Parts: sequence; C-alpha cells; structure tokens
Amino acid sequence: MLVFSKAKLVLLSVPKTGTTAIEAALAPQAAIAVLEPPDLKHAPLYRYNRYFRPMVDKFVGDVDIAAVIREPVSWLGSWYRYRGRPFLDGSPQSTRGLSFEDFVNGYLAEPREVFANVGSQAKFVEPRPNGTAVTHFFRYEEMQTFLRFLEQRLGQTVELPRLNVSPPADLTLSLENEARLRATCAADFALWDSIAPE
Repeated sequence: MLVFSKAKLVLLSVPKTGTTAIEAALAPQAAIAVLEPPDLKHAPLYRYNRYFRPMVDKFVGDVDIAAVIREPVSWLGSWYRYRGRPFLDGSPQSTRGLSFEDFVNGYLAEPREVFANVGSQAKFVEPRPNGTAVTHFFRYEEMQTFLRFLEQRLGQTVELPRLNVSPPADLTLSLENEARLRATCAADFALWDSIAPE
C-alpha cells in the first residue's frame, strides 16, 4: 500500500495485480510505503479503514483510493502459477503437481483447500459501512490507463519494471468449472466487468 500525501491518493495493493512493480517504481515518492509484512502490504480496504484511515484522515485529509483489479480467471491463474514455484515445494500452499483445474476445484471447495485459499478481489475492496470505498478502479489488463492516471495525479513519468513474474503454466479450464466459478464468484466478475475498459 502506498500513500501520496501531496496527491491525496492511496494505492491499495491487491495481490497478483502488479503491485511489486508499482511499489518498486513509486515507493520512493510515497509519504507512506507499506511494503512488509504481506498482511500489511496487501491490506484490504477493511484493514486500511480500521488501522490506516484515521491517521491518513488526520494528517493528509480526504484522499482518493485506487485499486487495480484483474480478470478473475487470470487472477486465479496467477496465484496457481505463483504457488507452483520451488520455494513452496512441500508446503500445504504448493500447487506443484496440480493442474489449474485442480486448483480451481480447490478454490470452489467448501471449505477451500489450503493451496487455493487466496481470498477474493471483490472482498478485498468491499466498501465499509462508514462510507470508505475505492474511488478509482483500473483493469490490470489495461495497465496503460492506470499509468496515465498515476502520471497525471503524481506529475511524473511512471515506468514499471518487470518483477515477481511467475513461470508460465497450462491454465486450461473446463467450461463446466468456468461456469461454476462465474456463479460462485459472481461478485468478482461483476466488479471486473463494471470497470470501464480503455
């Protein structure tokens, strides 16, 4: 999560949406850069509202909140690929030896399988009862739109390095499972669909 006091802007770090690259490019210019631990770096809106908003309200004032959202199947595919990396071998979170179909089945299971317990983008940015809400959404797939927004808001050129890229993998998903995913995670698909494309 990054807070820009002069620009009155907060960037939430939705996992698997290029946040490592965004932070590498912009953290030096931020008034507050929360980079570790992961639970704070990737603070969802409810955690921002509870722990960070009171401080930001007092010392920065009213801010806009921005978040990048990834197409839900692609988002799960990124988690699947990330959790297949060697450093997770042998851990319950590892997807080594599993197909993407297996991963999605684990995500749809009740309760979710440990290797697929990765949350929800819609839940991450869910508005709070006190009115705290994301004011600017951008599609991960339309990153240039987000970068133009940042450049206008921050008054600087923004170039993202290529960081934390997971290795390629087969992301084949049956039509049946895609339909189950769309039904079960309707809020995530509705959120992504609601963001105006470039």
